[in-house]
Amino acid sequence: MDSTHFDCTGCGKCCTDLRLPLTFPEAVLWIERGGQVDLLCEALPWPVEPAADNAYAAYKRRRTFAASSGELPIRVGMTLAATFSGPCPNLGKDLRCGIYAQRPLVCRVYPAEINPFFALKPEFKLCPQEAWQAPTPFALDGVLVDAVTRDAIDASRRADEGSVEMKRALCERLGLDQAAVANEGFVIVTPERTRLLEALIEVQNDACAPGASERSWTFVSNRRATVDTLIQVGALGVMDVDASRESRQYIGL
Repeated sequence: MDSTHFDCTGCGKCCTDLRLPLTFPEAVLWIERGGQVDLLCEALPWPVEPAADNAYAAYKRRRTFAASSGELPIRVGMTLAATFSGPCPNLGKDLRCGIYAQRPLVCRVYPAEINPFFALKPEFKLCPQEAWQAPTPFALDGVLVDAVTRDAIDASRRADEGSVEMKRALCERLGLDQAAVANEGFVIVTPERTRLLEALIEVQNDACAPGASERSWTFVSNRRATVDTLIQVGALGVMDVDASRESRQYIGL
């Protein structure tokens, strides 16, 4: 039986220099505590619906909303992310979490993966080597041992799927219409905190009917070949973000 062993050493490395994915309620609390929340935008060309047995495409579809880029149908994904340089603002000098009982779901899941198509690989984690030499079994044949972590993963996935229409509505309210090509990078937007907080609360309070984005989205890439290919198929593509309306940047993977 293949096993992965793990026990947190309390080193605090996983709480430093992050963009931490948040649910809508978590994003509201993060801003109310004085933190910064960014919006990470990416998009997939979606000219036709994939086959019904394409599990990965189905996973992506449940977490994105329909839109268009010029003449090209696409799916847009947006992630709310708590952003900080250095230690997390909730990390104490004793390296203990100051909001442990209210910490985001993604913190409860770590070092496990939320995406079922990503395997847990210790070499991609920030934990020190001794954390993976613990006697405590964390996963057996890829199945997590801890029920609490499994429940947190399920809750995170449900929140992601259940917030798609709110994400579309939030993008509409904030005038977002640029996204990176999925798996190439992200367009990162940093709205003014008060404006974002008001929009988050409004979107959660409104009944968001299913629909497609009313805007025509523009793909952003740092690869000339990608932009040229998108334009050839009728999409809108540029090599740089439009920073004139909001604080925006492009980060390539």
